[in-house]
Amino acid sequence: MAYWLFKSEPSHYSWENLLADGRTRWDGVRNAEAQNNLRAMRAGERAFFYHSQVGKEIVGVVEVVRSFYPDPGDPSGKLGMVDVKPVTAAPKPVTLAVIKANKELAGMSLLKKPRLSVAPVSEREWALLSSLAGLPS
Repeated sequence: MAYWLFKSEPSHYSWENLLADGRTRWDGVRNAEAQNNLRAMRAGERAFFYHSQVGKEIVGVVEVVRSFYPDPGDPSGKLGMVDVKPVTAAPKPVTLAVIKANKELAGMSLLKKPRLSVAPVSEREWALLSSLAGLPS
């Protein structure tokens, strides 16, 4: 199973919005690498939900409930999306400062490619971040 991280500005779409909706499509991704990450996702895989811009922290875990499919809002037909649902909130949100301070996370995509809105998370990173967030790994 692969693990992921989704970034969203809370003023645009927050963890609270996802909880209220119960499920959402993760659309609007335009970056080619982020699109490739969406293509690689499979239903049942898990991802961290990260508030960017304001908060800058992992606030919860989502599950991919529908694998990559075409974005109907894209007239070119090249872009796609996945559907996700909330799994659990992070009992202890993990801030970007905490992530940056942890040497074991130095290679994380969130730090190496900070503008990437959808990024892979290694099994080791997942386990460590889950522990920091007070989540079972």
